[in-house]
Amino acid sequence: MVSLRYWEPPEQMRYFFGSIYLFKAYVPHYGDMTRADMPQLRFMLSAGGFYEFHDGQTAPTPEICMLGPTMGATRFTLDSEAEVFGVSVLPLGWLAMGCQSAHVWVDRLYDVEAVHGAQYRDQLLRLRKMDDVDAAVAGLWDFLERQLKPVSPAMIELVSQIDTWLSDSDAPEIEDIVAASGLSARQLARYTNRLYGAPPKLLARKYRALRCASQIVIDKKNWTELCDEGNFYDQSHFIREIKQFLGHTPHQLLNDPTAVARLTVQRRALTGLMKLNRIS
Repeated sequence: MVSLRYWEPPEQMRYFFGSIYLFKAYVPHYGDMTRADMPQLRFMLSAGGFYEFHDGQTAPTPEICMLGPTMGATRFTLDSEAEVFGVSVLPLGWLAMGCQSAHVWVDRLYDVEAVHGAQYRDQLLRLRKMDDVDAAVAGLWDFLERQLKPVSPAMIELVSQIDTWLSDSDAPEIEDIVAASGLSARQLARYTNRLYGAPPKLLARKYRALRCASQIVIDKKNWTELCDEGNFYDQSHFIREIKQFLGHTPHQLLNDPTAVARLTVQRRALTGLMKLNRIS
């Protein structure tokens, strides 16, 4: 009734995008919740619906939707049976596509055709006519590559440092990325707001929670141990953080995840993604 299939990016695209995915829900009026995530570009092949963000704001889904970076679990509802092509947009992809500062679109969305041009409408129409899904994915990768503008080597290096900081520690410390980047805390926050949508402290909280959730669901790790390893204040703090960024308590993640929560775990098994994208 609900399915999710992933495709890894070509080598030259993996620094800009995560996986392409095809979501299908053959259920009328389906609703579910997605975890805090990177921006998502989505082509609605069929159906429409609404998003409800962590702060309570709601918005209808454009046919070609850019969902900005989310800092809390996001609910969605679909008004009919649905097929949706989506792609995770990494920080360098967000920059190379010419998007506004990411912090402007945190827990918000916009109509991609209206902002980035009619070529996205043409691409949606091509996807709707697809007979071969793998050929459609290959065509979508080609299309996305043509939308990218050059990015400086210095920016690529900075994003690599930030990604490593967020993905390689159970509890990222701000001092570590300040030292690694050679930037002041204020300069660093300016870059992370532009590229990731939030200052370093909030990003550290977000990816700490996402890492813990993956370990709970996939590795079946004892969440009380994760509470200690992640430098949470106590178990109540751990539960609140998981609930904010995942939309589920640790117990729910382990024992009663929703269909989307269960299916999105597949992304971690993909080997051709940037490490930070696999965590999220």
